[in-house]
Amino acid sequence: MSDLFSTPDAPAPEETGAATAPLAQRMRPRTLAEYAGQEHILAPGKLLRRAIEADRISSIIVFGPPGTGKTTLAEIIAQATRSRFERLSGVESNVADLRRVIATAANRLANKGEKTILFIDEIHRWNKAQQDVLLPDVERGTVRLIGATTHNPHFYINSPLISRSQVFQLEPLTPEHLTKLVRRALDDKERGLGLLPVRAEPEALRHLAITADGDARKVLNALELGILTTPPGPDGVIHFDLAAAEESIQKKSIVYDAEGDQHYDTISAFIKSMRGSDPDAALYWLAKMLYAGEEVRFIARRIVICASEDIGMADPQALVIAVAAQQAVEFVGLPEAQIPLAHAAVYLATAPKSNRAYMGLLAAREEVQKGVTLAVPRHLRDTHYKGAKTLGHEGYKYSHDFEGAYVPQAYLPEGRHYYDPSDQGYEKRVRERLDYWRALFEQKE
Repeated sequence: MSDLFSTPDAPAPEETGAATAPLAQRMRPRTLAEYAGQEHILAPGKLLRRAIEADRISSIIVFGPPGTGKTTLAEIIAQATRSRFERLSGVESNVADLRRVIATAANRLANKGEKTILFIDEIHRWNKAQQDVLLPDVERGTVRLIGATTHNPHFYINSPLISRSQVFQLEPLTPEHLTKLVRRALDDKERGLGLLPVRAEPEALRHLAITADGDARKVLNALELGILTTPPGPDGVIHFDLAAAEESIQKKSIVYDAEGDQHYDTISAFIKSMRGSDPDAALYWLAKMLYAGEEVRFIARRIVICASEDIGMADPQALVIAVAAQQAVEFVGLPEAQIPLAHAAVYLATAPKSNRAYMGLLAAREEVQKGVTLAVPRHLRDTHYKGAKTLGHEGYKYSHDFEGAYVPQAYLPEGRHYYDPSDQGYEKRVRERLDYWRALFEQKE
């Protein structure tokens, strides 16, 4: 727990060890003007920006990937609203810590009229009972809660707490945002690396910005490591080139939680890319999942489902390809399993699309669920037992006894139709065939 505002006799940064803090910590933005990214919620005129500037902040929950500025935003809000800043951790703190902070905040508000921002990092780590302790004081305004999490709060935070808070999603920073942060750190002589003789090549900074994957902390830590470990050249200047940048950031770590938002969002993007006939996007999302270690059986199952749900009768071969890929995955395993998965993903993305078979099933199921239970016509009922004819189970015409293996007869009472073929791919031929058969049936009637 800490007070955001220093007192007049506060020790200098050098005395507190702030000068030795990591670059990412030293370069934390102190105002909204310094804050990078998140224009969708913080641009002038946006709701959160207006609420901060007018000191009308209620309790909020911010969620997003690491290094997108959740903690920094909370500190800026406390600074802008002249509130006491109290910080708890969902990992380290308990209910006793929470009650102590709330009691102090209530006393501060009653005696001094001073507001308190209670920042809870990784709030999703608290269980339901711990989160419930917050409710009365959040509702009374004893504290203004800012909860931070990398998980979707609608899945991990109690509904009553969600209903008392505004939820804002932070997006990964763009390479442009990260490049701006890196250049600011290189120029800043007070908190950054501005006192060092550094000559950074633009392509080196660009590589850091791209490889950091939207994470400000990662890009600044890599910059600091690269520069502080690169010896000066004969001219006394530290030459931070592309090779140094590549070495300082090493392998890119994909932001991917196997059971959380990234898991579901990425597979959603993969399926929608195949459905949307974009093989390039399908391959990218497939590559991301494979790189991040997603379960290949899970990917194969989704491909099989997509083959029937989104392609269906427009290209019946799609299901054959998808099931073959699923079996190949089981047979060959990784890393070779990537090959049939890519084969199937591209085939599905480039195949004609139709969901009419699935939609027909849903339409029929809806009628069944509504209680529209149709009796089996007598001529279709089982006849493989004695006495079937005496019950009137007769009159069925065997299709193969007729030309074209078709004979007009009713298979549903009332002539209902659920399957309406599209004009896509192979299904166009199916449509023509059904139209012909249905015309023959109508002539018979």
